[in-house]
Amino acid sequence: MEKFILKYGKNGLWYGTFTHFNSLGIRHGISGRLGGVSKQPFNSLNVALHTGDRDEDVIFNRKLFCEAIEVNSNHVVTAQQLHTDTIGIVAEESMGRGAKNYNDAIPATDALITNVPGIPLMLFFADCVPVLILDPVQRVIGAVHAGWRGTLEKIAQKTIIEMKANFGTNPKDCLIGIAPSIGPCCYEVDEVVINQLKNQFNNWEQLVRTVDDKWYFDLWKANFAQLEEIGVKGSNIVVSGVCTACNHELFFSYRKENGSTGRMGAAIIL
Repeated sequence: MEKFILKYGKNGLWYGTFTHFNSLGIRHGISGRLGGVSKQPFNSLNVALHTGDRDEDVIFNRKLFCEAIEVNSNHVVTAQQLHTDTIGIVAEESMGRGAKNYNDAIPATDALITNVPGIPLMLFFADCVPVLILDPVQRVIGAVHAGWRGTLEKIAQKTIIEMKANFGTNPKDCLIGIAPSIGPCCYEVDEVVINQLKNQFNNWEQLVRTVDDKWYFDLWKANFAQLEEIGVKGSNIVVSGVCTACNHELFFSYRKENGSTGRMGAAIIL
């Protein structure tokens, strides 16, 4: 059985879901790039307000995406992502932060966690790794933005540690979805990244491959490894295995489109 599936929404847009979240009735989704109203180069379902796109188009696109996954776009909480390892704890009074105004989003934060039902967490991506987390025992969720910097800072691992500290989460209970992002097929990196990788991961050689003296970094494996390291069961981690650069006709890819593109959203709600 497929563990990550693309669905065609009733309002004409494609989005992805993880079947292990679906089986527990957890509403969530990874937006694609098709079915929105944004013009080039943000065409067409850009859901991020920080790209230079028209705010009214982005807000309309968010409404389309949220309707597809049956959440209220006015209640969404977002962050101003800066490739940090900062994790924001979302309380009830934060509902709607960043939903329609980028300046109102939680500042300088790249992961969000909450145990409050009814608050959709949403972060934005165009090659970086979206990691969605569910603790079905303590009823806690997390959304993580892990580019190469966040991955090397082990932000996904730190997010579960923060869930444990604040809400009693046991890592072995957590279900993880690693969504479409740039794959090891396309993610060429330089020596600066490799040197940092060597410092952070003992098994760094298993996370890269070399082709014609070029390094290719496997962000999926690196996030998988850091989660297993703190006790998340490998069988609970689903990797979509979909490369955004290879599939840029379906997803936004910062690298494939030379930095001028929209963003997809990853959202989850209790």
